[in-house]
Amino acid sequence: MRDFGPKGVQFFYVYKALAHPEHNGYVQPFTLEERLLHVKVAERTLGSEIPWICDSMKNEVKHALGDAPNSEFLIDPDGRVLRRVAWSSPSKLRTLLGKLVGPVENPTSVADLNLKVEPPPKVAARGVVPRLARPSGLQPLIIEPQVEEGARPFYAKLRAEADSGLLRSGSGTLYVGFHMDPIYHVHWNNLRKPVRVEFEGLPEDGEAGARVDPAVWTGPDPEEPVDIDPREFLAKVSVPDGVKTLSLKVSYFACNDEAGWCVPLTQRYTIRLQSDRDGGRARGGRPGGRPRR
Repeated sequence: MRDFGPKGVQFFYVYKALAHPEHNGYVQPFTLEERLLHVKVAERTLGSEIPWICDSMKNEVKHALGDAPNSEFLIDPDGRVLRRVAWSSPSKLRTLLGKLVGPVENPTSVADLNLKVEPPPKVAARGVVPRLARPSGLQPLIIEPQVEEGARPFYAKLRAEADSGLLRSGSGTLYVGFHMDPIYHVHWNNLRKPVRVEFEGLPEDGEAGARVDPAVWTGPDPEEPVDIDPREFLAKVSVPDGVKTLSLKVSYFACNDEAGWCVPLTQRYTIRLQSDRDGGRARGGRPGGRPRR
């Protein structure tokens, strides 16, 4: 921007659905307000002055641009796409811009920018609860949080993934994970009852319908009073033909030390047994780890 801005070139970042949720703990937002908070976090942690375009919660820009995780577009003043690549290459872009608008004398280096980069805030201990080893090949599912107007945010956000058997035949493995959202600076309160997850609307014994084992799950009860590790488990699921959703309720205690509050919460979701093309590819067991292959 510093080199080519004076030559009439404008730069924009496009903020889309996360390609790798769980990187540095960040998870997919549930509302546009949360996605805009993500943009603010990105501005602060990257230190960049390039303006951002924030995609809608329907991910319309992402879909229109081809769904690539790190794509790059060069568009002329008449709206013609001069360059479109699935993976951005700053060095190649600089070379192309030099040919189109003229070379830059004394190009700016990253060190010249003196970027004010800020790491994510440390809210509580991490590594208290061991991460679950997820089976390979799981696919993210569409989840619908039951957001109520005026209610507290979903501080602990659900991520649901299914194996091919569950998606194809209705019988297989379901990953359920609740991840504390870093944008709220909130942690688990381990001095109170641990997180409890309950699948709702399941049939009584002897009745036909969806089966989930465990139908009720209670999370770990670590000795550390607070932490921000995910709460996660695997369930065996079997659903008859025609059943496309599962209903889930989660109860937990969340605390924000900065604001000085700690509250009990009960929140509900609908899980659609349908692959989410915008769900991204979750990182491995440790934050910032490499994507699972």
